[in-house]
Amino acid sequence: MRKEQILRNVCLWAPVLLAVSCSPEDGSGTQPAPQDASPYVTRVLDYLPAPGQFVNTMPAYEEGDTQETMNRKVLEAIGGNRRGLISLGGYGGYVVVGFDHTIENKAGQCDFRVLGNAFYAAANPASGRPDGGHCEPGIIRVAYDRNGNGQPDADEWYEIAGSAHRNPQGEAWYALAQEQGNVMNLYPDYAITYHRPASEPTDAEAMSRYIRWSDNQGQTGYRSMNAFHKQPYFPQWVQQDSLTFQGTCLPQNAVDESGNGSYFVLYKFAYGYADNDTNSSNGSAIDIDWAVDRQGNAVRLPGVDFIMIYTGVNQESGRLGECSTEVSGVEDLHLLGVEIPSNAH
Repeated sequence: MRKEQILRNVCLWAPVLLAVSCSPEDGSGTQPAPQDASPYVTRVLDYLPAPGQFVNTMPAYEEGDTQETMNRKVLEAIGGNRRGLISLGGYGGYVVVGFDHTIENKAGQCDFRVLGNAFYAAANPASGRPDGGHCEPGIIRVAYDRNGNGQPDADEWYEIAGSAHRNPQGEAWYALAQEQGNVMNLYPDYAITYHRPASEPTDAEAMSRYIRWSDNQGQTGYRSMNAFHKQPYFPQWVQQDSLTFQGTCLPQNAVDESGNGSYFVLYKFAYGYADNDTNSSNGSAIDIDWAVDRQGNAVRLPGVDFIMIYTGVNQESGRLGECSTEVSGVEDLHLLGVEIPSNAH
């Protein structure tokens, strides 16, 4: 598969997120969902993880698997209400899913929820520290099938502007992460390239310098291999020698609370991201009205037919490895009869 084909979804646009203003969309609204509509994912249009410790295992790659095979395996894991788990790998890795109906945008309410495996560290609330534990935020893009062709076209994608899109310094843990020396910038036009390793590592030094990456901020580094996951981290069904991903990059949310690299807490962003809050929390629900266009202007979509989730932070956290968003499904809250006000986060 050619490089420009594989990167067709991540490079649709690199948003410039500015002050949000209202910009209504054309469209007369959505048709009511059919009575037999599923609240869950029914299609997987694309899946391309960035290199990471769970890549090629969640879902499992087998020799000879193609892009189409991997898409099917992802659907088998997260389609319906199966609640399996897939990994998007490091920054930029993504999945694109679809439904058998349009998820309606209801004013003042959250419309869908992306399921992941985020959880809190028990010590944090008890100590008065902000909510955190294992939160690996994924950025969400949504598309309304305006022309009805059954595919998300390039001009139909909009990004959900979560809390850090709007005010990074407003995150409850911002000062803790800044004091540690984390990269606290929000990059609205970020790009990173991962290079396929010439061989798999055989010693500790090679494991620490496993997959080289470089970004458009002048930074370079390596995705390391850890002792717990020693399968290839570069997606094995991809043929080319490098992968480039573009999008918004969030501030680094992992704080080493041990001071010696043995205990990291990944803090929760206030709202608006996948795999950032527990599945049962209002904080994991998403309002379609949080979508913005390339210039950061708010848009009013009647609903969404496609959802893209991509890993939103470029960071490693000691033996926890890279920040890699995990996804276990998507739920249409309206079909499930769940009402969550959009200000309930």
